[in-house]
Amino acid sequence: MSKLIHVTGAVFVRDDRIMAAQRGESKSLAGYWEFPGGKIEPGETGEESLARELHEELLIDATVGDFIARSEYEYSFGTVRLDAYFCTFSDDVEPQLTEHAQVRWLAADELDDVEWAPADIPIIDELKTRL
Repeated sequence: MSKLIHVTGAVFVRDDRIMAAQRGESKSLAGYWEFPGGKIEPGETGEESLARELHEELLIDATVGDFIARSEYEYSFGTVRLDAYFCTFSDDVEPQLTEHAQVRWLAADELDDVEWAPADIPIIDELKTRL
């Protein structure tokens, strides 16, 4: 089995739109779209990891809510296990991009308009059944 990389991703929903973040040019999978988040560090829960990563990557204080789904995808560099959670942040705060190239708020019928990282696609499929 390849190296397992356990990560979390935040699904933000605002005005019936879902936030997607485009990976920066200096990152692996540059240009792909994803749910922001990152690796779970030793001793962290998924929720703790996600709150920390969102603070680091988007400079926001987010509330981590309900678990949505888990996906696994085997990339050339290892297998990514992605746990996705619904999250919220204050309406009067805008994310500040420190690692991503851009963010977009997508309506349910626009979710296929961007090229999602493969590990995120099963989460998109689950969201389509819920929204």
